[in-house]
Amino acid sequence: MNLPWRPRPQPTLRLRLTLVYGALFFVAGLTLLGVTYLLFNQQLTQSFEKRVASEPGKTKNLFFVQDGVLLTGPDAVEWLRRQELELRTAAVTSLLTEGAIALVVVGGAAVGLGWVVAGRVLAPLHQVTDTARKIAAAPMAERGLHERIALNGPPDEVKELADTFDTMVERLDHSFDGQRRFVANASHELRTPLTLNRALVELAMHRRTASPDVKELGESLLEINARHERLISGLLLLARSEQEIADRSPLDLADVVTHVVEQTAGEAFDSKITVYEVAAQAPTTGDALLLERLVHNLVENGIRYNLDDGTGWVRVVSRTVGDGKVEVEVSNTGPSVPPYDIPQLFKPFHRHAAERVVTGSSAGLGLSIVRSVAIAHGGDVRAKPRDGGGLIVTASLPRR
Repeated sequence: MNLPWRPRPQPTLRLRLTLVYGALFFVAGLTLLGVTYLLFNQQLTQSFEKRVASEPGKTKNLFFVQDGVLLTGPDAVEWLRRQELELRTAAVTSLLTEGAIALVVVGGAAVGLGWVVAGRVLAPLHQVTDTARKIAAAPMAERGLHERIALNGPPDEVKELADTFDTMVERLDHSFDGQRRFVANASHELRTPLTLNRALVELAMHRRTASPDVKELGESLLEINARHERLISGLLLLARSEQEIADRSPLDLADVVTHVVEQTAGEAFDSKITVYEVAAQAPTTGDALLLERLVHNLVENGIRYNLDDGTGWVRVVSRTVGDGKVEVEVSNTGPSVPPYDIPQLFKPFHRHAAERVVTGSSAGLGLSIVRSVAIAHGGDVRAKPRDGGGLIVTASLPRR
């Protein structure tokens, strides 16, 4: 059995700095101990030579009494050398032993102090990392761009890094805001000419002198115009759902499910799709219109992408689950969806079914809007293939 390869854990920067500081301290301490030993040894040698050696032109006689025996001349010098050797050995042993103990004790304290100092030096970097992690952990990238480090401290390299990071995040925040405003403004501006086009086409179609060819062309143009209106409405809703939900009100997803099932009953009847409703209490808070659109898009997609032989069905469930969550689950029959294609379904303008781009009934924004609305309310959306074909899509929201 082959176990999955896992990367070896790497030491943190704080630990590496502490180890480097500790190693340098021990090297400096060993050097100091070695130099002290050499100087001490040299001093002992010079002291002995001064005792034994005589000045030029003079003679030094040494006399010692050991155990009642008088030592003179070479015997006295030899006895003095033995005494000096014993003293040197004891002194060096004491120096090295006590010096090593002192070096270990002071070195341990230095390593601990180095750990504290490294932590204080790296604290601003941890602040930068925490802010970047908050931005990365936000439900959508632009949701966390309001975070700033705002580091206070001397104008050093870390302060410059934090200020540069804040500047970058601020520019990204402005860029995302400008993009959302552009989509919303462009969608508003495009609504007027589309409304005018629809009025002109309907006027031309309903003229008494309109030929069958003109009426057929008008129907095609109205279908194209209607699709463009749905696309613009979807873009407006997508831009709105990607903004922060400031005004929240309490509601029950069971009521939303019941209302949406009633709204889509006509479309389900025309498509010969049976809709099953299991509406249990699921209290939450949020924007009622956006949450209604979330459920509506899920049910609408379940009806559209289904079987066309009269045996298809859609099941809509609202419920309360653990961990303070409520869910809306929509499952349906339909064509098989490969698991690798499911993430693509939540991207804008993606269609799983083969539709004509011009006259397709879907603008490819349904599940994108569902995902944006759920994330804006602090929830998420997940999907998985259903056994036998179709999908099971679950939107999870915080419980009230």
